[in-house]
Amino acid sequence: MQRSERAYAQLMDNFTGWALREKNIRAVAVIGSRARVDHPADEWSDLDVLIIARDPARYRRSIEWVSHVGNPWLTFIEPTAVEGRWVRHVLFEEGLDVDFAFLSVDSLRRMAAGSMPTDVTDTLRRGTHIVLDKDGLVALLQTSAIVSQVTRPLSQAAFLEVVNDFWYYAVWTAKHLRRRELWWAKRGCDGRLKERLQQMMEWHACVMKGQTHDIWFQGRFLEEWVDSRALEALRGAFAHYEEEDLWRALFVTMDLFRWLAVETANQLHYSYPALGDERVTKLVNYLFSEK
Repeated sequence: MQRSERAYAQLMDNFTGWALREKNIRAVAVIGSRARVDHPADEWSDLDVLIIARDPARYRRSIEWVSHVGNPWLTFIEPTAVEGRWVRHVLFEEGLDVDFAFLSVDSLRRMAAGSMPTDVTDTLRRGTHIVLDKDGLVALLQTSAIVSQVTRPLSQAAFLEVVNDFWYYAVWTAKHLRRRELWWAKRGCDGRLKERLQQMMEWHACVMKGQTHDIWFQGRFLEEWVDSRALEALRGAFAHYEEEDLWRALFVTMDLFRWLAVETANQLHYSYPALGDERVTKLVNYLFSEK
């Protein structure tokens, strides 16, 4: 066993011993790469721990419990969009990185009833190692997780939302470039537009290669599942913090999104807003020519 693996195992043993004594904590499971068979942990992997508690806020208000696990260098909280769910990131000595994802019992039961976020579904179906489950809660969550991944756009309307969002922010980005607001322009080009591009790459891969084609959540291992043409185009789709390069990357991103969206629409027999695309492209070209 590598030194880091032994160190992580010791942290987990410390945490489990503490959690057993905490009546508020009802279940603990290792998730992520250290629970996966496909793409398992490597020397750079962190440790992801799911904790189900009656009152998770108790561990948000105080960090005293962290010292029961190990010697922390730093720690902070990352909220999520799901009520009753948040993550405490801890960097322990020797650079050991642990993410403690807290979920309330009430939130878990709502998820199990059918309101499970995509990231939770994807994480659970790829591997979950139950360490402690006093009430069978993790098992309930696993049973409710959708085994097949849902990446296909549910409707024409869902498809158009992403397409129209992309083209709107293409203009937004060009306008900020005209003002030479490079920070905001880069947020548009390499932030908002890339998020919509990622969604379209997922849908495109799904409809072109079939529902059984394994598409990881949030772009994980994208190099393995995305269309090879898109992967090649991505080499030029990101920009330096420099005006001319931002214009170049914006046009590359627009071209890449367009053909992915058109092919996806054709495969699904959806309409594509070609006129809107044409008008936006003309406006962006005008803004570029007037710079």
